[in-house]
Amino acid sequence: MAKKTDKIEIIHQDENILVINKPSGVSVTKDRCGKASLLEVLSAELKLNSDDELRLIHRLDKATSGIMLVARNLKTQSIYSSLFENRLIQKTYLALVNGYSFKKSGCVKTPISHSRKNPGTMILDPRRGKQAYTNWKILADFGLVSLVEAKPLTGRTHQIRIHMKSIGMPLAIDPIYSDRKPIMLSDFKPKYRAKGGVEKPLIERLTLHSYQITIPETEILPETTFVAKLDKKFAATIKMLTKHNPNGIEAFENADDFKNIIDTKPLTR
Repeated sequence: MAKKTDKIEIIHQDENILVINKPSGVSVTKDRCGKASLLEVLSAELKLNSDDELRLIHRLDKATSGIMLVARNLKTQSIYSSLFENRLIQKTYLALVNGYSFKKSGCVKTPISHSRKNPGTMILDPRRGKQAYTNWKILADFGLVSLVEAKPLTGRTHQIRIHMKSIGMPLAIDPIYSDRKPIMLSDFKPKYRAKGGVEKPLIERLTLHSYQITIPETEILPETTFVAKLDKKFAATIKMLTKHNPNGIEAFENADDFKNIIDTKPLTR
């Protein structure tokens, strides 16, 4: 989880826009726990006079890590907010999920709405919900856990989390919609014994990362694809699952995907 002292990786910056890699645990809005918000952290890091100099274009859940665009003026915010609203920006997430599917890929099209019974959560709601579309593809089948590429065409709250759960492949770690249990190496490596007898989790936070974003050409930037590096634990988990599953690297449908993810390169289709 991110602390006040954590720095946020800036992937690209100019006078109009920041492209950043948001850590898991940093809230994009005012944090109820009293921690600094995303814009507060960025303002301090950039030594700005006020976080009013930065403007949100879109959002990620507090527990989700990965790529975000942040505007440095109203004009840039307006341009890119419009692109998001018109579904002209392509987003690619990586998710570690439990469960199994006979299909290798698909599209979930079920509408989503806020739950009236459980505030702060979302539900599938075909009658009253807002349209929500998520394309998904299994990149690697490690056995108990799979690595999935998810491409949301809409931007509903918790969309990937609830859509993947609806098809029997919930996020491996999701304290709201599935399981809080961390991923342990002993679950995959036969006869594993931790040094000192105490095993540390491979990863224990929400297993969802906004990996890649492709934006069309505007007066601000040319058409560009940006990629956000996985944090150390997320990357190490993928490495360990690849190494210790029965099929090794062949667990990946395309071995190039493993190399590209570890090297923080774009996933192209």
